[in-house]
Amino acid sequence: KQYPTMSGVQSGQAEIKKYQTYHVKVDPDQDDKATEIKLLSFKRPHMRAFHCSWICFFTAFFIWFAIAPLLPEVQKTLGLSKQQVWTSNIC
Repeated sequence: KQYPTMSGVQSGQAEIKKYQTYHVKVDPDQDDKATEIKLLSFKRPHMRAFHCSWICFFTAFFIWFAIAPLLPEVQKTLGLSKQQVWTSNIC
């Protein structure tokens, strides 16, 4: 199936647009580029992916560095030597 291109549109004819309505404000003079970003919206798939990625990163970061204050207790409970604790830090 062939789609019309802008080069095939003669002056005076209506522009061919992909969508007639948008969920955000757009600038028609700049090829319908968005003029706002709704950061707190979970409606669109790309925003859901954005929020899931930063939440997962924060969780991983928090979990990775939360064990450091607990290492003496973990060492005692598991019976680890000092060398094993140091090795666990780089794994």
